[in-house]
Amino acid sequence: MKKYALVGTGGRAMFFYTAIVRDFPTTAQLVAFCDTNTTRMAYANSRLQELGHSAIPTYAASDFDRMIQETRPDEIIVTTIDRTHHHYIVRAMELGCNVITEKPMTIDAPRCRQIIDAVERTQRQVRVTFNYRYAPHNSKIAEILASGAIGKVHSVHFEWMLNTSHGADYFRRWHRDKRNSGGLLVHKSTHHFDLVNFWLQTRPETVAAMGDLRFYGKENAEARGEKKFYARAAGSEAAQEDPFALHLGQNEQLKGLYLDAEWEDGYYRDQSVFGDGISIEDTMGVMVRYRSGAVLTYSLTAYAPWEGFRVQFNGSKGRLEVEVVEQSYVNSGGEQALEGALESRTILLRPLFEKPVEIEVPTGSGGHGGGDPQLLEDLFGTRREDDHLGRAASHIDGAWSIAVGIAANESMKRGQMVRVNEVLPI
Repeated sequence: MKKYALVGTGGRAMFFYTAIVRDFPTTAQLVAFCDTNTTRMAYANSRLQELGHSAIPTYAASDFDRMIQETRPDEIIVTTIDRTHHHYIVRAMELGCNVITEKPMTIDAPRCRQIIDAVERTQRQVRVTFNYRYAPHNSKIAEILASGAIGKVHSVHFEWMLNTSHGADYFRRWHRDKRNSGGLLVHKSTHHFDLVNFWLQTRPETVAAMGDLRFYGKENAEARGEKKFYARAAGSEAAQEDPFALHLGQNEQLKGLYLDAEWEDGYYRDQSVFGDGISIEDTMGVMVRYRSGAVLTYSLTAYAPWEGFRVQFNGSKGRLEVEVVEQSYVNSGGEQALEGALESRTILLRPLFEKPVEIEVPTGSGGHGGGDPQLLEDLFGTRREDDHLGRAASHIDGAWSIAVGIAANESMKRGQMVRVNEVLPI
């Protein structure tokens, strides 16, 4: 039985610790929590007790080393804010642990190099939790492309929509500060760029990007004629009329994780999406050329009327068209199975000179289109059959996925095309 300690007990942590104690009691043991906030750790322990598990030891972030020395975990699960991932990943490996980290692995090139160098130095393992690889429809896309059904892929058009529930949520919380998250082209698009790497089995070479804050933020709201503003929803009369406002007190989980924990660190989870201090983009376009010769055109919109994606692949023998509509949700605001749950999906294969064929895909249960349960089984279970698609993601996969977002940020800054290996040699 492997032992796990978890650092960063916010909303995403719940996904991992709930699964360990509920679904994998014979193969995985949770031995400690670590965080900067004692209230959040107490809430995490209360959730464990609701599941019939006893409370586990808690450690302040400054006692991370002591936690490892005293509880002797085999692996550390990292679910802190993005800019601190590298610190815990590197230190865990130096102290003899393997690591499971939430995406993105980190947010910029220097931090990424620290992780790569630490893996080479310590010979420990880092896995990045790309659950979208495991979703049945995304695995099916990989299989179709690998079969040669549309021949050699020459171009990909990939459009991802974040709606005014999930998309807006990035502008309420710590992600709104680019210093914390690297912006959505790193924090969110790492999923999407990883999927392209996974689907095409190639690596990005050059990137050109443009992006702006066009919808959220105070200046944009003022330009549309808005006159009522507030800093955060709690205690605000103006927030009562704002459909974008998040009312933490109305949700037991959000209240326990954030509202009740504010007194310790001053972190406000319910900031106005039309306030000041937002430094990330909400409207982005990226072009990528890959080593295979394929070209990607990618769009991310964070204020769309619906949630999901469309992707089209053009190849030497035909075209593959995919549309996936996901359910609306707020991070940490309810049942985890709703995160990325599907409303509909269509995969259409259009061979040259033949009639189009709709591809049937088995329906998966659980969050992110059925990907979450399969990822968790891979991480904590006993299933060890050969995965011919190679869905388990290493630190190198994590690096290549964020490489596009890092290069895109640099491209927006410079106003020119950027070679990936110039900003992040891998």
